[in-house]
Parts: sequence; structure tokens; C-alpha cells
Amino acid sequence: MSTKRILLVEDEEHLLKTIQLNLELEGYSVTTAVTGIEALKEFRKNDFDLVVLDVMLPEINGFDVCEEIRKENTQLPVLFLTAKSSSSDRVQGLKLGADDYLTKPFNLEELLLRVQILLRRNKNASPEKALESYAFGGNEINFVTYEIKGVDGRQIEITKREIALLKLLIERAGKVVSREDILDAVWGEDVFPSSRTIDNYILAFRKYFEKNQKEPKHFHSIRGVGYKFTG
Repeated sequence: MSTKRILLVEDEEHLLKTIQLNLELEGYSVTTAVTGIEALKEFRKNDFDLVVLDVMLPEINGFDVCEEIRKENTQLPVLFLTAKSSSSDRVQGLKLGADDYLTKPFNLEELLLRVQILLRRNKNASPEKALESYAFGGNEINFVTYEIKGVDGRQIEITKREIALLKLLIERAGKVVSREDILDAVWGEDVFPSSRTIDNYILAFRKYFEKNQKEPKHFHSIRGVGYKFTG
């Protein structure tokens, strides 16, 4: 059995060392970070089975770190540690994709038990496969070769950014994707297109893939909220 790897993010040195020691005594391999920026660097550099994440961190807080992790990995378990005990903070953490929430001060045995449960749950989950192709409503999309067949059977030439936006919407089928999420995932942090730019992409998708562009079944604009794909 391979050793489980845990990323432990905590800026309080004594607590960091205590948790690290106890996790290592349980047989886990532990990588530590004391700031949000350091945590994201370690996350992107290594493969982990679990993240134990403090909320109150220097530079970038734990909520923002979790949000960035979820953009790149939707299945990696995240356990929040926090001195904040209000229900609104717990709700915020869970909304951002955290799997569990432990309020300081906590019992170390409880922490170890929660870690064990999250690792077991993740082991039993089906592995996430990269989306390579998708078919819907008479359309076919190959995300690897960029081969696209539209609703009338014609081959469509499509740009790299269009493919990226298509993949994002299809991977989150049935869910509204906010403009902010689209900008981060497709355009990046240094480019700031207007909402109209994204609208034009959606209009192009309707032209490519909808039988009736005026009554779209697949590509929807949700005013003031974002955009949604329905298969």
C-alpha cells in the first residue's frame, strides 16, 4: 500500500509541528506550508491525497487557497482548520468545496479520525478522467484533436479558446458557471474581456450546435449570474 501524502497548511508553528508529528506517527507523508502562496506552490508541484488547510493564513487566506485548488482539482479532499466557529464561515468553506471543517481548539484524535475518513472516502471514489470527447444533440466534439461536427453534420473549425470554454461548460453541465470562473479558467488573470465577449462566444456555440438558435436547448445565458450548458 502506498503512503498517503498530506499537504498541511498552518501558520502557527507549534500547532503545525504537533499536527505534522501526529500525522507522521500514523504513517502519512506530510509536506508543510505556512502561507497561502507557499501552499499553492506545493499543491501544483506535488500530488497529494489530502489537504489540511488553516483558514487564517498570511498573503492568501485558506478560503482563497481552497477556491484555487478546486479550479484545478475537484476531487482532492480538503479539511479546513479554523478558529472561526460561526456557521457562516463553515458554510462559506463548504460552498468553496471543502469536504470537512474542524474548529480550533480540537482533539488530535478527532483530527486523525477525520483525516482517515476523508482518505478512505477518496479512495473509494471513482477516479476523475480528463474529458477527451463529448456528443450531444447530434453534435460531436473531440477536445484532443479539435474535430467538431455541428448539428447539421458539417465540420466546424474552432479556436483554442472556444474549445477551452466549451470544455469548461460541458464539464459543469447543468450548473451555472459565473463570468469570474470563466475569466480565470479560459482567459487568465491578466486579460479582462467584457461580458459581451463571452456572450458572443455563447452565440457562436448556438450557431454551431443548436437546431433553433432562438430557442436554445444547450447553451444558456443566465442574466446577472453566468452561463450554463445542458446536454
